[in-house]
Amino acid sequence: MCGICGFNWADEHLIEQMKATLVHRGPDDHGSHVAPGISLGHQRLSIVDLSDSGRQPLCNEDGTVWITFNGEIYNHAALRTRLEQKGHVFKSRTDTESIVHAYEEYGLDFVKHLTGMFALAIWDAPRRRLVLARDRLGLKPLYYTLSSNTVRFASEIKALLVDPRVPREVSRQGLFDLMGYEFVPAPETLFSGIHKLLPGCLLVVEPQGGAKLSRYWTLEQRDVAPTGQELLDLLELACAEHTMGDVPLGAFLSGGIDSSTVVSFLSRSLSTPLQTFALGYREASFSEFEYARRVAEHFKTQHTELLIRPVDPAAIERSVWHLDEPTTDPSNLPFMLICEEARRFVKVCLSGDGGDEILMGYDRFRASKASAALERIPLPFRNHLYRAIIALLPDDDRKKGARNVLKRFLQGAVLPRGGEHIRWQYFMDPAQAAELFAPQMLHSLDLDPFAPVKRWSGQAPPERGPREQYVELNTLLPDSVLMKVDKMSMACGLEVRPPFLDHRVVEFCYSLPTDRKLHGYTTKWLLKRAMNERLPPGIATRAKQGFSIPMKNWIRGELLELTHDEVFSSRLIAEHFRKSTLERYWREHQERRHNHAHLFWGLLNLSLWDRRLLSGPRPSAAPLPTNPPRTVAPGPTHLAASA
Repeated sequence: MCGICGFNWADEHLIEQMKATLVHRGPDDHGSHVAPGISLGHQRLSIVDLSDSGRQPLCNEDGTVWITFNGEIYNHAALRTRLEQKGHVFKSRTDTESIVHAYEEYGLDFVKHLTGMFALAIWDAPRRRLVLARDRLGLKPLYYTLSSNTVRFASEIKALLVDPRVPREVSRQGLFDLMGYEFVPAPETLFSGIHKLLPGCLLVVEPQGGAKLSRYWTLEQRDVAPTGQELLDLLELACAEHTMGDVPLGAFLSGGIDSSTVVSFLSRSLSTPLQTFALGYREASFSEFEYARRVAEHFKTQHTELLIRPVDPAAIERSVWHLDEPTTDPSNLPFMLICEEARRFVKVCLSGDGGDEILMGYDRFRASKASAALERIPLPFRNHLYRAIIALLPDDDRKKGARNVLKRFLQGAVLPRGGEHIRWQYFMDPAQAAELFAPQMLHSLDLDPFAPVKRWSGQAPPERGPREQYVELNTLLPDSVLMKVDKMSMACGLEVRPPFLDHRVVEFCYSLPTDRKLHGYTTKWLLKRAMNERLPPGIATRAKQGFSIPMKNWIRGELLELTHDEVFSSRLIAEHFRKSTLERYWREHQERRHNHAHLFWGLLNLSLWDRRLLSGPRPSAAPLPTNPPRTVAPGPTHLAASA
């Protein structure tokens, strides 16, 4: 696991500056390759083959193909054997070297032979070809810029910002989307002109043909045996492969079914007691310590607990810095803190991330099904009734509770149906947007809140279940959940591996009949049946609690002054939002008439992001070469629309 960066011209000074912003991702070692037409940089977190043989950038036998790579390739040993049989010569035990030889052997199809998580760049010197690739599900991030004659790439946006020729301008469309989704949907970012490489994609830059963006993998339904044993066999294989490495390994444990399933398989396969890590809160309705302890005792793990208290401004600012652009899911912050704790003991942690996405575990899937059952009620009457009830329901300090659940269901149900199940994870309706944003902010934007959802749902199967999962796995998973997992863990040099997101497990679960995932209103039905006897009593069937924090209470208490000062003194917020509306929403939140925590937490993050990354200072860089490389044509703005 590492940090990578580079561009398509030679500049040793600039590549070293870019690497310096990524040291936290790879504090163990670093390297560069600078030659005519290319600069590659690498910061190494040593996991497999800790010797100098694993140093990157790494090349093939004759030095004609170079790679800088972030991730893990779990099938690299089998791939290496096949390549050696074809005559390839290896000089290390690293998974990185298997990728180089796979590219030599299979050309641009090399990615189809990789099982794992990765973001990488390959420089093919004879062809003067630069290849950027991102893994199928988007576990590892990769950002890039394309201009008239240059391409830059990096694991994090801050490395791109080192170059003063990269404009630091806010994307107004990105800002509009951020306030609803809590993230900016790919391929855009909150920085105008900086893009995310979509999961399952290649960006190939040729000297004669410019830049070409293409997909090498997409979700497809296929015939599977829809049994619990088949699912468990796939998960057991994935968990075993995810233990690969030469460093200490642990697991996160919430006491929910996903992390408990991972711990159950690891505890059987490891020769020493597994180290597990849990977090909790003083607010009982937000904490899961009790359940995590039961699982830890059952599997005899070495268990560590972290009590999360309201955090200081420095910790919040640190999380914003590492995220590059706000993804304002409140669980970002506690996840960063538990990663810091785990890093004291281990270098790799397995997690249960992905189980809810691939097995329809979120409440939003149930809400969508319930809403569909109510569609016999005429739409105008239904929306009028729902809005009247919403206005009557004050906020409840607890995480859920019947009142909060009902209110959240109704808030999502009145949003346009084009939002699919994402309606229940969207936090701004059109009427609110009209009164929240300044008029000049909304000029020339796509004001359809669910345009990003429709780009994906238009490619999906017509049935509700597969369609909603297709949207989920192409939007919320890579752009929010996996950004949190990568950025917050790599902030402290910890590698996190989610076995549920092995692409073979994902393909199997996506192909299951919907009622094997959402059976009635029981989520993750097949997994719960299969694991019920393998886990402590009640763990497989307990209701999902989620990995969040009591932010709405903190903004009324410990974080009240910080949030108010940042939001109402921010230049960026004053320019793009109506102050009078913000003041009214602030009063409503403090008086517990409505829960506006998502809005104000997002604005707090936005203000800090502006000061640290948008408007703040950046290092200087050397000038571009006097003979720039050949013009690179921009790729499509939205690959989803044409894939």
